[in-house]
Amino acid sequence: MIKIKRRLNIFIDESGDFGFVDGSSELYGVSFTIHESDDSISNDLEYLNNRLKKAQYDGMIHLADLVAKRGDYSHFDLEQRKDIFWSIFYFSKRVKVKIHTVIIDKRFKNNKAQLNRELALEISNFFDSINDYMNEFEKVVVYYDNGQEALGAIIDTLLITKNNVEHRIEFDHKEKRLFQVSDMLTFVDKIVYKHNHNMPLTKAEKYFFSVKDILGIIRQLKGKRL
Repeated sequence: MIKIKRRLNIFIDESGDFGFVDGSSELYGVSFTIHESDDSISNDLEYLNNRLKKAQYDGMIHLADLVAKRGDYSHFDLEQRKDIFWSIFYFSKRVKVKIHTVIIDKRFKNNKAQLNRELALEISNFFDSINDYMNEFEKVVVYYDNGQEALGAIIDTLLITKNNVEHRIEFDHKEKRLFQVSDMLTFVDKIVYKHNHNMPLTKAEKYFFSVKDILGIIRQLKGKRL
């Protein structure tokens, strides 16, 4: 007899845009952080909060702004910003989650329709690969902020037949640190993609990440990937 587990949480975030004009992103990424609610993360959160306290920061972590020294991080020096990054990175490494990222290289697409089709296919393939796993749970709660309507529509369509799925688009991003793990992944996995495909990094990315950092990220997250 199959034991039904209580709840699975899937945190989804995206990075990039659907545009095809000058200044649009070359890459579009969607990351998934998957956590079983029976696996407590209280000790991991304490670890993260202690590290952030030493970095003199307790707010939401948004990696694109952190790397570019924008917004909440505009007055932070490089050392403090890297302390914040490594805090959320090592939290993601130690917490009991599985991760997956879809990267679409827009250089090989001509328009939004092509991007949308490939994104839908990649996400569909991923959900198919974890379908049996999702069915083990009484409830699957999917968190995403609907930042891109096209992505939200894909997620809604692909999961519409699953009776155990609940969608959450209204939630406290600061409190949901696992959502911030997905935010981090969308950014670092694009850095990894650029490294693997000999694409140039931006000035801010080069300044923030060394090649050693990138290789370490690849190695340390390998065991968590689906």
